[in-house]
Amino acid sequence: MTAILLNNIKEVRENIKNWKKEGLKIGLIPTMGALHAGHASLIKKAKEMCDKVVVSVFVNPIQFGPNEDFDKYPRTLDTDRNLCDEIGADIVFAPSPKEMYGENTRLSNNELTFVCPPYNLVDCLCGKSRLGHFDGVATVVMKLFNITTPDYAFFGQKDAQQLFILKKMVKDLNLDLEIVHCPIVREEDGLALSSRNTYLTQQERTNALTISKALKEVSKYYEKGITNTQVLFDAAISVLDKNIELEYIEFRDFETFEKVSEVKNNTLIAIAAKSGKTRLIDNIII
Repeated sequence: MTAILLNNIKEVRENIKNWKKEGLKIGLIPTMGALHAGHASLIKKAKEMCDKVVVSVFVNPIQFGPNEDFDKYPRTLDTDRNLCDEIGADIVFAPSPKEMYGENTRLSNNELTFVCPPYNLVDCLCGKSRLGHFDGVATVVMKLFNITTPDYAFFGQKDAQQLFILKKMVKDLNLDLEIVHCPIVREEDGLALSSRNTYLTQQERTNALTISKALKEVSKYYEKGITNTQVLFDAAISVLDKNIELEYIEFRDFETFEKVSEVKNNTLIAIAAKSGKTRLIDNIII
């Protein structure tokens, strides 16, 4: 099966209008491209649950800060489309920034309508170092929801803060769709799959493996009955390679996203760190 490659909103809506007339269930996987096995798992899950699957491929400029990697972010549309063909996606929607935001609009909230999640959800974890990032994510995802009107949208747990924020957006704005939470996909050595892994040198990659090992150490201590977050934090730190630049390790209730001092069921343990110049994130939910 060959996925249809579409670049404009009108054609996507025409296809989806026809599917809706037939009563078909539609799944959406929003991506920035550079697809890997993690994205493939989302598409496969969508195929299980839906009659038609749309994969968006769009490197969204409004979620990148001024010193981030927008210009060098990998763009591999041909390869992405081949992966979508192999798994059986129906549409690959690959718009330009002009198509998504208009020709003469400056991409800032001075001129563009943004969707802004609650401050307490964005002023923490990744949001502290990536100011405006989640406004950009919520805005583009809302636009994609409006364009594709899916019944289900599929997101991976690796971006756990994003997942929580988007679930809240769907609830708070009464959107008629369900967010499907999909597990992290890892490489054989434990490194969480990410498009940014390609930036790592061999040594940086070896060092980065201690990020997932730190989370495993927390899980191991928790299984022994240790729930104090300071003790678990220290256990995680003890495993990290000395060349890893830690940004945060945090413990959050995944029902409320509030910080916790004692780990219990449904606690998110999230980590962000740099290996070399590459910023990586990972997490587990206990």
